[in-house]
This record gives sequence, structure tokens and C-alpha cells, in this order.
Amino acid sequence: MSAAPTAAAPRLLPGPPTIAGPRPRRGGPVPGLRYRPVAPADPGKAEEVDRRLEEWARGLDLFPPAWNGDFAGFQFGRAVVLQHPGALDLDRLTCAGKLLLAENLVDSCYCEEDEGRGASHRGLGGPLVLAQSAIDPFHGTPALEARWREGVQTDGPLRSYHWAMADYAGFATPSQTTRFVHDIARLHLGYLAEAAWAETRHVPKVWEYLVMRQFNNFRPCLSIVDAVDGYELPEVLYARPEVQRITALACNATTIVNDLYSFAKELASDPTHLNLPQVVAAEEGRGLKAAYLRSVEIHNEVMTAFEEEAAALSAASPLVARYAQGLSDWVAGNHEWHATNTHRYHLPNYW
Repeated sequence: MSAAPTAAAPRLLPGPPTIAGPRPRRGGPVPGLRYRPVAPADPGKAEEVDRRLEEWARGLDLFPPAWNGDFAGFQFGRAVVLQHPGALDLDRLTCAGKLLLAENLVDSCYCEEDEGRGASHRGLGGPLVLAQSAIDPFHGTPALEARWREGVQTDGPLRSYHWAMADYAGFATPSQTTRFVHDIARLHLGYLAEAAWAETRHVPKVWEYLVMRQFNNFRPCLSIVDAVDGYELPEVLYARPEVQRITALACNATTIVNDLYSFAKELASDPTHLNLPQVVAAEEGRGLKAAYLRSVEIHNEVMTAFEEEAAALSAASPLVARYAQGLSDWVAGNHEWHATNTHRYHLPNYW
């Protein structure tokens, strides 16, 4: 009988970067990054969305104590105003903000161990399946459904998902609502993959990492652009492979943007935190500066593919053109939010 195979030694990250030079960079776009500039957010509109969001969140008692003072710094209102320039009205913008806040609350409270809010990679599937039920309701006996409804209301992240989804379903079509439910399930699958790799100290190859990030990304935010703008891209068009591809490319480009702008912040708090530059450095034997610059190139290749393929599809269908413009607006607005949010982000001193 052959001996059982031994477990492979965990692949190690290259270590913390030198991110603090004498004068660290703060704010502004990543040099060499491909992006579309956008106008600044209307400050009055952003302030009103923030006011509504904070009133909603305080009323539901959503904030953990560790979030005190962080709400204004995140700039939820400015984020959604930048991301949805074609929004039909303030109510829909506010709902987009509620969904964004809820997704961040679940991520912070359940998934991000380094943020000190009781999150854990171990056993993460349990909390996430309950979180999924907050937007994808449980169906059973009346008594058990009643206990489920009570359970959902006992936890801040579950409450945030439930009530944000209730607001969204108030104006989105059933098809758009189901689309969002499926995209949150994709997000949760990505969370679980990242947590599993953290537990086993596995550093994925670049392609493996980007597969995980195609699930653990901003897709739930981008897939609502038509509903927020007041129309529906019909399922028969949305489900087409070429439309799914431009949606994925847009989501992947903006997720790499998040990796690039979060790089210094994440590694300052947790040098083992997975991000694209770290994975490139580990697989290709590059220094972190060279790996970061290579990650910018990877983003630009993905962004170029999105722009070119979206333009080709838009030429053939006015409705797809409107949807593709909404994706492009979200990507551009989200980049602006990252590049100018110095409360959360600063760049490594690599230029």
C-alpha cells in the first residue's frame, strides 16, 4: 500500500511592504491606472443621502460600537451619488446606499477578523447562510417561519440585509430582485473561499485569486444600476453570455481598483491579507513594488476589454447601451470615491 500523500506546505506571502516613505502619497489616482474621470459628487445630494442613511441605520441600531465615528468617514452618500449619476430619484439613491451599507456591515462583522468586531473565518458558512436568508426568505411551517423572522431581527447585519432588501423590492421588478439575491449568494461564496484560504494559509495563484474576486466583488452593487436608474434590462438580454461578460469585466476591474487603493491600509493592519499585488509577488517572485505596478497593468487590460466589448454590444442595442453606460458610470464613480477618500486610503510611496 502506498503511503498517504503529505499535505503541501502553505505558500507564504512575501511579507509587509515598504509603504511609508518620508512623504507617503495621499489621495489622487494611482499613476498609470486606466480610468474615466467624472465630475465631483453634488455635495448637497450626498449630504441628504447620508442624512437619510444615518437616520435609517440608527433607527435599526445597526452600528457596532467600533463603528462610532466611521460612518461619516466612509462617505456612503458621496459613494452612491458618484456611482449612480443617472439615478431616478433620491429614494433610489438612498436605497442603493442602504444595500451598500448592509453589504459592508455583513463583511465587517462576519468576515474581517483584523477589524476587531468579533468576525471569524472559522465557521463562517453558518452566519452567511443565515444572512442569505435575510434576503432570500425561509419557507416552512408557520411556527418555524415566525421563529426565523424573530431571529433575523436579533442581529444588526441580518436586520440591515432584510430591511434594505425590502426597500429595494419596493421599486425593483421581481426579476431584478431575484438577480440581486443571486449576486449576494455569489458574494457569500467568495467570502467563504477567502476565509478558507486564510485558515489554511494558502496563497492562490494569480488566476485563482482573480476567480475568487470575481465572486467576492462589487457585483451586487453594479447589478442594480438599471433599477436605480428607473428601468429594467429584461432578463432575456441580461442573461445573454456577452452581457454577462461585460458585467463581470466591469465588476472585476473595479474590484482590482479596490485592491490597489486598499493595499497600504490592509497590509498596515494585517500583513497576511490577500490582495492582488501580494499574490503577484508570491507567484512571480517580484518585489512588492514591481508586483503592485504589474497589478495596475492587469487592471488596465481588464478595463480595456470591458470598454471595447461594451462599446461593441452598445452599438447593436440601445437598451444594452443604456445598461453598459450604467456599468461604466458605476466603475468611474467608484474609482473617484477611492481616489479621493483619504480618510480610508493612501497610496504606497512607489512613484
